Amino acid sequence: MTNEVTVPLLPCASIDDIETFYRALGFSTTYKQRKPNPCMGLQREDLNLQFFEMAGFDAEQSYGSCLVLTPDIAGLHRAFAAGMRAAYGKVLVSGIPRMTRPRARKNADGVGGFSVIDPGGNWIRVFQHAPTAPAPAPEPAGRLAKALANAVVLADSKGDAGQAARILDSALARPRADDDPVTHVEVLVYRAELAMTLHDRDTATEMLARAEHIALNADETLRAAPTFEIAADLAAALR
Repeated sequence: MTNEVTVPLLPCASIDDIETFYRALGFSTTYKQRKPNPCMGLQREDLNLQFFEMAGFDAEQSYGSCLVLTPDIAGLHRAFAAGMRAAYGKVLVSGIPRMTRPRARKNADGVGGFSVIDPGGNWIRVFQHAPTAPAPAPEPAGRLAKALANAVVLADSKGDAGQAARILDSALARPRADDDPVTHVEVLVYRAELAMTLHDRDTATEMLARAEHIALNADETLRAAPTFEIAADLAAALR
């Protein structure tokens, strides 16, 4: 048989909270019921999600997850970010709900991805659709780049922001003259993002300030521009 469709059914404490969040991301409600069991369907173009409500459900303890394959990771992330800014005044980067940034992941052959962690604690993991995926990214070169790659796997894939932060702290504590300054900025900004996930605003503020003071030449400034855009979103979230 062909043309089968699979739609994930995910748990939550409140379908109303789920509906509010996903409508900000551009989803529409396809159905919603209260009895006999509270549940709801949501759709955004070809992306379908369904949710069921559980009394006393703890989003922090959720194991709910699903994969979303898209030909345009960057475009989908931009759309979600724009929806968050319109609804919440900022991109949500800490707590529940939140959204991670598109990053290459060495545990996925270097293919880029990001995750949406919704009010139910469900991880909606977005990856590049294989037929449209670019060639795998090369193995990261350099001490800081390797530390960053390992931290991304732990935090963005496994949800262990604490261990990811410890990896970056260890790398940052041992500076070397040959460290790439652009990668140094990337590490500091990602460490700031992890700090916000861990509700450590002081460390987040410190890391963003350190990133601003890394000396960059014209070419390096151009290469670091996307990371400074991320830093600007993080700074806005801290205000």
